[in-house]
Amino acid sequence: MNIKTLSTTEARERMSNLVNTVTTSHKSIVIGRRNVPEVVLIPFPICWNGKFSEITNINAYSKSFDFLTHEPEIYSVKDIKK
Repeated sequence: MNIKTLSTTEARERMSNLVNTVTTSHKSIVIGRRNVPEVVLIPFPICWNGKFSEITNINAYSKSFDFLTHEPEIYSVKDIKK
């Protein structure tokens, strides 16, 4: 994995700055130990929906499924079953 990882020590020293960076840039920051990623600091979802789980809200806001924007629609409303 070739991700720039901040150490926990560096993150602790710069936490306020990191939060500001994530908030304004809407980019995630990886934090870990010995260059091993352990956590990701991500922006809080703008459209949080309390009816769904935390992971569903985070995935909906993240770029995890951006690859689907280039995929053709293969299903229609008629395909939905009750």
